[in-house]
Amino acid sequence: MPEIIIGKDRVSVAELIGKGGEGEVYAVKGRSGLAVKIYNANLRAKREDKVRAMVSERLAVQTDLVAYPGDVVTDRQGYFLGFVMRLVSGYRPLHELYSPKSRQQHFPKADYRFLVHTALNVARAVGKVHQTGCIIGDLNHSGVLVAQDATVALIDADSFQFQLNGKSYPCVVGVPDFTPPELHGRNLASVDRTVEHDNFGLAVALFHLLFMGRHPYAGRYSGPDISMGDAIAQNRFAFSLTRHAATRTSPPPGALTLDLFPASIAQSFENAFGVAPAKRPNAVEWIQALTSLESSLRRCGRVKTHFYPAPAKDCVWCSMAANSGFDMFPDFSVAISNIPADSRGTEQAIWEIQAFRFPTAADLLPTLSQPASASGALQNAENGKQGRALFGFLLIAGAITGFVYAPAAFVIWLAVAIWGWVTISGRKVEEQPFAQAYRTADERVQRELDAFLQRTGMTEVVKVRSDLDLAITAYKGHDAALNAELGVLKSTREARQRRAYLDRFSVRHASISGIGPAKTATLVSFGIETAADVNSHDVLQVPGFGAVMTQKLVEWRRRHESRFRYDPNQNAQDATDERALRGRFAAEKAKLESTIRNGLGTLRNAKARLEALPSKARGERALLEALAARGQAERDLTILGATVPASTVSITITPPPQPKPTSTPRATTHSTGQSNVLNCPVCGSVMRRRSGRYGRFWGCSRYPSCKGTRN
Repeated sequence: MPEIIIGKDRVSVAELIGKGGEGEVYAVKGRSGLAVKIYNANLRAKREDKVRAMVSERLAVQTDLVAYPGDVVTDRQGYFLGFVMRLVSGYRPLHELYSPKSRQQHFPKADYRFLVHTALNVARAVGKVHQTGCIIGDLNHSGVLVAQDATVALIDADSFQFQLNGKSYPCVVGVPDFTPPELHGRNLASVDRTVEHDNFGLAVALFHLLFMGRHPYAGRYSGPDISMGDAIAQNRFAFSLTRHAATRTSPPPGALTLDLFPASIAQSFENAFGVAPAKRPNAVEWIQALTSLESSLRRCGRVKTHFYPAPAKDCVWCSMAANSGFDMFPDFSVAISNIPADSRGTEQAIWEIQAFRFPTAADLLPTLSQPASASGALQNAENGKQGRALFGFLLIAGAITGFVYAPAAFVIWLAVAIWGWVTISGRKVEEQPFAQAYRTADERVQRELDAFLQRTGMTEVVKVRSDLDLAITAYKGHDAALNAELGVLKSTREARQRRAYLDRFSVRHASISGIGPAKTATLVSFGIETAADVNSHDVLQVPGFGAVMTQKLVEWRRRHESRFRYDPNQNAQDATDERALRGRFAAEKAKLESTIRNGLGTLRNAKARLEALPSKARGERALLEALAARGQAERDLTILGATVPASTVSITITPPPQPKPTSTPRATTHSTGQSNVLNCPVCGSVMRRRSGRYGRFWGCSRYPSCKGTRN
């Protein structure tokens, strides 16, 4: 490239920075922080007036968030070539931040706070554009760049819609999946863009950031398959809660939902993707809603890199990792953490916990003297039986008299005699009602005992002991679980290498006939981001992808996979993976040790209260009444000579038979963001991908001894 003229200065261009459909971008020698865009020769005449108008309005000095044309660039003869602008270096396209796998590659330290703050900065940048009097028009993920500190820059400013002295310079292009419903099917070159149109594109970009790359209109429509363009044109916002019946569309499996966010965010998206363009939130309104979201994020108690919206109640990232095997925001710091352990102190605490004696139900329940007499119910039953016995004797006596004085009616007197005998022989009182009365009274004692323990604060102490039993079980099985996962890590080495290799090929950069930006956005929304994610079963579940399109994607993966070469030698990635696994287990072990030692302190503090419980129980009127009722029922059964049922009253401190995993099941990830290990929800062992009659699923590596699965 020969010398160029910027203003009145003759300068030389440096290296080529980028190349697109309109021209090339170069650095400028001797002018750090500046770049020049040189249009293709056939476009220069079409772009010259607009660029000169933007430069004359000094838009570039009004904000540093937008790479506006700052000066005109000509050749030595004065012919227009392009313009000079701010050099945006060290930034990445927005989609490399919000797409989960590319985020872990290009923004490995980014957590959800980073994404929310970036969303704020995107809204601020769009607001600045509107303050300068411009309309972006073609707002899309490629025109928004993000730095490692979450600052944002907008590029391609020469395509913005701009007016000067009554003359309009339109934006003639647009990306379909960022184009509002009212503009679908129209010639964008003849459309006068408005702020409401930009507000739609802004909302799509913010949705991508907050919803992990999902597109707001990529969902499952209950009718025939429709394209994303049709879904947008028909206002079928897949995530809508208020218009779900009208849209007949549901979010993709595993996606976040609007009800996990504060009402201000949920309502803003409902308005942005509703049927009234005028209700779409502008940049200022988004700044207010996002500022509120940013200040209300909660930190997960299990994974320190997990921050989530407060209305979700529990960590959504832990839940998603448990279900999918992919951690959106893995904690890479555990791979290098030097976490101290106190095995000796923990073992001593375990011994003391297991030796700790809780009072039994017999210790707490006062001993009452048994009633001397039967209950009224039993007395009434006995009296009733005696009356029936007397009646039976009278019947037999009448039958005998009949035999003597009227022998011809022999059959009648025989029947009367049998009736009398049956009445006499059935005089024993039925035991079942009184056995049931005892069981009912025993249940009442249990309820009153539970209420007493609740009032005295002992229920929480009992739960602490139950939780400690679970923690102790997990602690004692910790080393065996680590060794098992290390074994699986080694056995899956080739598969992990292959997946890491295939993860280098993004579907966004794939050149496949018939799969354009809208279909790509749909694929990413359904979790198919790289070649590693492509398989026939999963692709066929994506709306708009039939057998033909699916086969094209599978062939694209196969072409890349055919170039994969397994490296049997140990490498740096193996060391990183093992360090990450050991680090995660070390963190889990330290957490278990802390739980055990802190729990022992709780038990020690409760000891005095536990010792005082029997004397307190003697003053509990409701409990004494329940015991008296049970004692009366026991006395009745004794009088009847019946067996007294065993009491079921107890203080439960025994943990469930199936222990919980040592931590929230999630994938172990390495620095490329690849998912390695998913824990079994039953035994905590590593899971493997399997195929069954109903499709692919995660199955425990210990199958068939353990049959734990995940979808």
